[in-house]
Amino acid sequence: MQLSIIIVNYNVKLLLAQCLDAVLKACANINAEIFVVDNNSTDGSKDFFTGKFPSVQFIWNNSNVGFAKANNIALKRATGEYILFLNPDTIIPEDSLHKCIAFSKTKPTLGGLGVHMVDGNGNFLKESKRAFPSPLTSFFKLMGLANLFPHSKIFAKYHLGYLDEHSNHEVDVLCGAFMFHPKKVLDKVGSFDEQFFMYGEDVDLSYRIQKAGYKNYYFAETSIIHFKGESTKRGDLNYVKHFYGAMSIFVKKHYGGGKYRLFSIFIHVAIWLRAVPTAINSFFKKLSFSKSK
Repeated sequence: MQLSIIIVNYNVKLLLAQCLDAVLKACANINAEIFVVDNNSTDGSKDFFTGKFPSVQFIWNNSNVGFAKANNIALKRATGEYILFLNPDTIIPEDSLHKCIAFSKTKPTLGGLGVHMVDGNGNFLKESKRAFPSPLTSFFKLMGLANLFPHSKIFAKYHLGYLDEHSNHEVDVLCGAFMFHPKKVLDKVGSFDEQFFMYGEDVDLSYRIQKAGYKNYYFAETSIIHFKGESTKRGDLNYVKHFYGAMSIFVKKHYGGGKYRLFSIFIHVAIWLRAVPTAINSFFKKLSFSKSK
């Protein structure tokens, strides 16, 4: 088997159907297997896919076990030389998998590969290429300094804003929406750490790959559409808290000691600085609404 593709679904049946249509076209002339792991969706996904996509292997979980564990369930069954972890809210072009396989074969130390991603409007998604979340790097991101100075090597390091999006680069972190790996690398470094439930599992795996002596690449020669989840808005306080929690696990696991304490201080400051204007804005909105009655 040349390629195993693993997709985790949770309440996005229509996006998943669109994703699978594109994946099947991209698998032409590739010896591939496709797994869909459903995390106990409540949108009727199981009934919707009954009788559809007969070549796809569906795994139906009885509970939402999280992104990391769901991927690991399918990975245990995968037999491909390469593994692609793919989000269901993506559309890949017909030549993308061929290009990824061809590029990987030219890089004997490749541990993982991510691609150029755009949103539904065609805008480049900065998470296509990232650095590891040091305390300062994460703080600058959460405080919005990365957006103010998008090409700075200091303030925009989290998304490597100073690297050309149209060129291939060695990078630290691959985005969980599209992670392409030689299976032999995963066999050596392990799969996703299941203590990460939302966010951070891709950062952790990318870090372990580098620590094992392999390289992660941002591959700009193919571009996919990633519609991204709507349940968590990137700018709201809830996202900051989830991000903080995941990055705290990562920093404590791999850095520990002083860096973990410093990270905790920085992120708590960022949360409070985000929380205050959010609370004030909410107060004035309620006040304005009550006056309009």
